[in-house]
Amino acid sequence: MAEVIIQNITKTYEKGTVKALDNVSFSVKSGELFGLIGADGAGKSTLFRILTTLLIADSGTATVAGFDVVKEFNEIRKIVGYMPGKFSLYQDLSIEENLNFFATVFGTTVEENYELIREIYVQIEPFKKRLAGQLSGGMKQKLALCCALIHEPKVLFLDEPTTGVDPVSRKEFWEMLERLKERGITIIVSTPYMDEAKLCDRIALIQNSKILDIDTLEGILSKNKQNLFAVSSDKMYQLLKDLRAYPDTISCFAFGQKHHLQLKTNENSLNNLMPYLEQKGHSNIAIKAVSPDIEDTFIKLMQDA
Repeated sequence: MAEVIIQNITKTYEKGTVKALDNVSFSVKSGELFGLIGADGAGKSTLFRILTTLLIADSGTATVAGFDVVKEFNEIRKIVGYMPGKFSLYQDLSIEENLNFFATVFGTTVEENYELIREIYVQIEPFKKRLAGQLSGGMKQKLALCCALIHEPKVLFLDEPTTGVDPVSRKEFWEMLERLKERGITIIVSTPYMDEAKLCDRIALIQNSKILDIDTLEGILSKNKQNLFAVSSDKMYQLLKDLRAYPDTISCFAFGQKHHLQLKTNENSLNNLMPYLEQKGHSNIAIKAVSPDIEDTFIKLMQDA
């Protein structure tokens, strides 16, 4: 069973003055596609480095496929694949040379595990003589994923694999992960993109070194009972300031071409909003009730934390 269990992990930097992880606990089921979602600096990369035995936590315990990350680190390194957020392959080696090198490190060959990477590798194989440093962002990610898979890992850690990648490559990448999941590989992927939450079996929302919530996307959204409205006018910048100054406003954030406004749950909150905005000089005002999505929910959880 390739289960991952994290219990009360804490990690600080700069002699304890900067907290990267604060009493983090959760588990990932064997064969699950699990998403760790949060902004830069939330603690995602630090947690991945602990789980892949590259860093030791200050306190707490963690196991990967039943092996302790400190006491049995050598066993873990044999069964995990790790794709760090920063492209870390040898840029002066070709695609083919990088892949052969990592296969040799793990005591295998490209031919032996070619079936596992075939669907990914065929997309970059025509360029196999090209240096890794000369590849596009999407091709670099595909090569990095091939190198992380070449030894047929039981658990795959992918740290922000689609950051800076074009939309088409992002879509292709997630389709690849779904096919890998079907092979029984446990996949833990971190991302700052909220829209990728729907592609995971379960997600953990992390911010400021703490886990805010863990559930399916539907489960997390079902807990959000915000009285939420999308509001627009002809003066969007001023509108944001005026909505935040409205007496019955709980919170208001820019959201694409609208502002998402949470109001107090009383009849006058909504009834008085239009006259208030007209008095402030706004025209072409549109106010529409909306259901909270994952970004709204993430913001609410941060406010409540």
